[in-house]
Amino acid sequence: MWDADLLGYDMGASHPLTPLRLDLTMRLARESGVLDEVSLVRPTPVDETLLAGIHDHAYLAAVRAASEPDAEVRPELIARFGLGTVDNPIFPGMHQASALIAGGSVAGAREIIEGRADRAVHIAGGLHHAMAGRAAGFCVYNDCVAAITWLLEQGLERVAYLDVDVHHGDGVQAAFHDDPRVLTVSVHQHPTTLWPGTGSPDEVGGPGAEGRTVNLALPPGTDDAGWQRAFHAVVPSVLAAFEPQLLVTQCGVDTHREDPLADLALTVDGHRAIYRTLRDLARAHAGGRWLALGGGGYSPYRVVPRSWTHLLAVVLDRDLRPETATPAGWQAHVAELAPDVPVPATMSDDLRGDGDGAGSFPAWDGGVSHPVDRAVSAVRRAVFPLYGLDPHDRRD
Repeated sequence: MWDADLLGYDMGASHPLTPLRLDLTMRLARESGVLDEVSLVRPTPVDETLLAGIHDHAYLAAVRAASEPDAEVRPELIARFGLGTVDNPIFPGMHQASALIAGGSVAGAREIIEGRADRAVHIAGGLHHAMAGRAAGFCVYNDCVAAITWLLEQGLERVAYLDVDVHHGDGVQAAFHDDPRVLTVSVHQHPTTLWPGTGSPDEVGGPGAEGRTVNLALPPGTDDAGWQRAFHAVVPSVLAAFEPQLLVTQCGVDTHREDPLADLALTVDGHRAIYRTLRDLARAHAGGRWLALGGGGYSPYRVVPRSWTHLLAVVLDRDLRPETATPAGWQAHVAELAPDVPVPATMSDDLRGDGDGAGSFPAWDGGVSHPVDRAVSAVRRAVFPLYGLDPHDRRD
């Protein structure tokens, strides 16, 4: 899903969520040959009825009013709707730009449901913090919720949402907290150390949907190997038990060790490994059907373009080797934009390993001596019994 109009979601030159990261990703993917002979689907704004079903009427009216060229920030916009803050400044065309992003995620879902593709990817999507009546965390409309809601309206009975952003996928969890048809899994930095402060292992879902909320909260400093160790000790077992008909993933890359807004320590190689794992999980547990969305990522020159070019490549079964050189033209363009930033020469952060960042990570052995293992143990104790799984059995 792509159109240059998606770059219109622009909160200002100094805002961390710069549309430049999308432009540089698409440039890198094109120049690397990842998008050769690929037909891009141009999204249209999300259907107004669908939008009104996931966001409050008063909030939608406020967003539209704040999108006008002469709109001013008023106290009630900030206090009631979260609009006009440092995180979510208002800007002309905000409603249109946000609706287009949501439309892109729904369009990707439609491509899959209508049989034109098994997988779809929308890197401009993944705005997972927006609540029904409030903007939050750089997110105005929640395109993840829009896509999942649309899928449910088409008759799907089990949709799994897997969020690997460094921040908790709170907006999606809130939307489906009481809905047993939707499994939300969020793998994020521990909420006591990072905004938004939610996503503890004991958040497991509402009445009638117990176990449909899974939160794997990792300690600051977790690297590729620790991330993979924790993920594989929890997520595949839960997905296998839930048996989703389609997998939706939010693929934020602010888990990277260079990201300025968080404290995990993954690499571009680790991100590549995550995407390959997500592809395997979609094949194993969702009939191969996979909708991949973007998300956070605030290193726009060195990290986001390479990580999401790997995402595009994996979705398209055109996996790039880590040692692949970044194209000279792309390097020159980045150097011109940011003369003081070291331009990555390859699609890897660490060519010493096997290209998957984590290498041959040790499987979880039931121990709790390491903070990562304690995180694993906490979520297994909270969720596994709700699926009839033994939280202490390493085979689960």
